[in-house]
Amino acid sequence: MNIIKFNQYASADHAMEHDEPLIAVVAFDGTEAIFSHIDEAVEHQILLGRSGHSSKGIDKYFRIVFDRSGADWTFVCPHNYKNINDKTKRIAQFYKDGFAEIASFLAQIGYLIDINIPKRYRRHFDGLSGERRSCNG
Repeated sequence: MNIIKFNQYASADHAMEHDEPLIAVVAFDGTEAIFSHIDEAVEHQILLGRSGHSSKGIDKYFRIVFDRSGADWTFVCPHNYKNINDKTKRIAQFYKDGFAEIASFLAQIGYLIDINIPKRYRRHFDGLSGERRSCNG
């Protein structure tokens, strides 16, 4: 995985040293990840744009905000993820792939932390079973 640490105004190294929030996008295919101090980009599309990528490509990346206490995953599964038509299978595959790629990125930068899906994104799991599932990794 090619990891790009984006530092234009606010230092990602400073954020890591002082346990300040970071923001990252991780490519679905695991080829690259881009991260920065959260004050640098504020949101994922801005991070992509500032790092020379098209912000319109946001649906090709898993999105997280993290610090040493854990990573919050903005769980938004694109309707065309891996061209899987069945919604339940598509969300299940997105979940599986996301945990693998996000965990790989975090481990490579030295963050062995939990990956959490905030409550507001858990609605996707209603289709996976008759009851809500715990989404913490």
